[in-house]
Amino acid sequence: MLLGMSPEDMQAWLASTGQPPYRVRQLRQWIYHRGVRHLCAVTVLPSQWRETHQGVGIGRSRLVQQVRAGDGTTKLLLGLEDGNTVEAVGIPTAERLTVCVSSQVGCPMACRFCATGKGGLQRSLASHEMIDQVLSVGEAMGRQPTHVVFMGMGEPLLNLSPVLSSIQCFCRDLGIGQRRITVSTVGIPQRINTLVQQSYRILGRSQFTLAVSLHASNQPLREHLIPTARAYPLEHLLEDCRAYVVQTGRRVSFEYVLLAGVNDQPRHAVELAERIRGFQSHVNLMAYNPITEEDFQRPHPRQVERFRRILAQQGVAVSVRSSRGLDRDAACGQLRHRLATGTTAHGGPG
Repeated sequence: MLLGMSPEDMQAWLASTGQPPYRVRQLRQWIYHRGVRHLCAVTVLPSQWRETHQGVGIGRSRLVQQVRAGDGTTKLLLGLEDGNTVEAVGIPTAERLTVCVSSQVGCPMACRFCATGKGGLQRSLASHEMIDQVLSVGEAMGRQPTHVVFMGMGEPLLNLSPVLSSIQCFCRDLGIGQRRITVSTVGIPQRINTLVQQSYRILGRSQFTLAVSLHASNQPLREHLIPTARAYPLEHLLEDCRAYVVQTGRRVSFEYVLLAGVNDQPRHAVELAERIRGFQSHVNLMAYNPITEEDFQRPHPRQVERFRRILAQQGVAVSVRSSRGLDRDAACGQLRHRLATGTTAHGGPG
């Protein structure tokens, strides 16, 4: 696939087909900024060459469905070449357009409060399939994406090299700097250190934000909410996060979904503060986004504010993240790879 190919590799391929070096700049412009989906549409290239190489794939997906929430958040269901589907979400504000990218079809982590893991894992995505999500959201919303968060379907640290290769493309070809990119993980043993090492190898530095999904202030509660946490004790996870801060000089963001009566009590806030006090970190609180398979409840805003206030009083940097796209199942933890209820498929081209 041409999407995500390095300039050097693209030049070598074009040269092997008899094209001069300046064709690299032209082809990349058409791929990344003009939304071309097939080589035959790149009219600056010789027609005979296009006909000969029309079978070479660019790597774009097919728009199956597009739904828009009341707050402007837009969710796309994208059809992949092998028949699988994946969701990506565009989250707009006046100043930015953030794309929530999926790294896998489904997810193996089985977090109880998350819809994505209910269907298990089908496969990991290739780098061009993640890059395509950002391009597709930008095209659907008519805006240039400014930020990328790997917080969609899947566990990014189980698909590490393609994720980092896609980040390289975002920086090089779309002008999205690393500091505007977030990689989220629920925690995989040994993988945070590997993330650091591979990011230096592939990207030359490690400047993106690491977001770690804690969702609990102690190990038993974390295992209740995230069954896979049994293999990665909370203390070990936090040790690896501290090492990440030392290695990269970047703070860690801790994600904490508040579930009414489960992990949102004052004692949980105090316990969480004790664990991360003195840590170069930031806590993002978010109220639970309901899914049909579980009977967890969304906490009242007063409970969320109480939890935030306790953390702040304990000296923890903390903020509350609002749920965007909640009315169209486009919010965090609600993504699936199927048509949204009550809507029809999109008939757009592949």
